[in-house]
Amino acid sequence: MIRTYSDLMQLGTYEERLEYLRLRGVVGSDTFGFDRYLNQKFYRSPEWKRVRDEVIVRDNGCDLGLPGYEIGDRIFVHHMNPIDISDIQESPDYLICVSKETHDAIHYGADMSEYYERKRLVERSVGDTKLW
Repeated sequence: MIRTYSDLMQLGTYEERLEYLRLRGVVGSDTFGFDRYLNQKFYRSPEWKRVRDEVIVRDNGCDLGLPGYEIGDRIFVHHMNPIDISDIQESPDYLICVSKETHDAIHYGADMSEYYERKRLVERSVGDTKLW
């Protein structure tokens, strides 16, 4: 299954988007093997930095591109589809901003119930004086 930003944006909640991106056991497959230096060279290139910046601006620095889920620390630009040497070229339609916690959940399938609760937006109402 090829995952795309366009398809991901059709999903309304954090939980739905995370489920769409979970790797389901693909973790640990050989991505670059002995050619890992190509990976590192690419991520230092001006082309990658340009695309990365474009994705961060597009997603407003929000986790899984969801408004209200601003990433307060390091932003990861995640490949929605596992890559190898043959397809290291990037397209913003295959990339999404994620937090470290979300990135780990996508890759390692961590139990996210507590994290979901922290990420869930609080509905505000008239006269609501509680900050959070």
